[in-house]
Amino acid sequence: MKLKSSEKEAIAGYLFILPNFAGFLLFTLFPVILSFVFSFVRWDLLSSPAFVGLNNFMKLLGFHREAGALVANDPLFWKCFGNTLYLMMIIPIEIMASLMLALVINQKIKGVNFFKTVFFLPTITNGVAICLLWYWIYNTDFGLLNSLVVNAARSIGIHAHGISWLTSVAWAKPSLMIMGLWIMMGGYNMILFLAALQGVPRELYEAAEIDGAGSWDKFWRITWPMISPATFFVAVMAIIGGFQGGFMQAYIMTGGGPEHSTTTLEYLIYNHLYSWHNVGYAASIAWFVFVVVFLITLLNWRFGGKLVQYSHY
Repeated sequence: MKLKSSEKEAIAGYLFILPNFAGFLLFTLFPVILSFVFSFVRWDLLSSPAFVGLNNFMKLLGFHREAGALVANDPLFWKCFGNTLYLMMIIPIEIMASLMLALVINQKIKGVNFFKTVFFLPTITNGVAICLLWYWIYNTDFGLLNSLVVNAARSIGIHAHGISWLTSVAWAKPSLMIMGLWIMMGGYNMILFLAALQGVPRELYEAAEIDGAGSWDKFWRITWPMISPATFFVAVMAIIGGFQGGFMQAYIMTGGGPEHSTTTLEYLIYNHLYSWHNVGYAASIAWFVFVVVFLITLLNWRFGGKLVQYSHY
């Protein structure tokens, strides 16, 4: 039977998307379904899986009374959840820093392409290499940062000791947040803001200048509303990334310590799965993260989307 040209085109199209579709089924959809099934079982990779129903989620999210007080069934999980939220507090600063860098390199200045490359370099550099670099910078005994602090103190006659950046409960999370700011401020967020800024019509600025508007008025009344879709997208993706982040830093730099102060939900999932062989419990934590991220994203689209101004200029 001879095929029509439209049918041949359709078959060719299906053949083109077949590798991607097969990859999606094999490496995305199937693992997601499998992890959902595993969240209802107890399995240590050595014995046969045992169906436990909602026990994993009850242990994860439940509380019990102990000596008259309400105590979490899994205090470590809630500690890691708090660590994740704590580390995410740097997100607004990262977004503002990315916007500031985008505003700077959007100007017609000499050598701007060089600065674009320098700012974006940490994003494309190997993450392990960056962690090792900052591990050296934060080293208590001979790290660059402590050397600067000690030498600066001595120059004004103060005898100071180096700060335990990664081995102190008080400093470990702020140290990782500073490193994250350095990486993220010149990354994809800056590129997205730069693209949005270059899409703002110059005529609007020229009209504002004729009306006597200053730099702040032009930013607040023209730039900010025009780039609000990009800002909203950056904020949503940053929150999603925040819940999914923290593994590499914890694995390479701190081991989740000290006292689990840098163990995030992602690193906790890794520990339960690969270190402690609690496959079902690791899957239940993963699905908890998915539900939280899904609900927060829905809320962002429901309420945050109202603040976005879409221009049809």
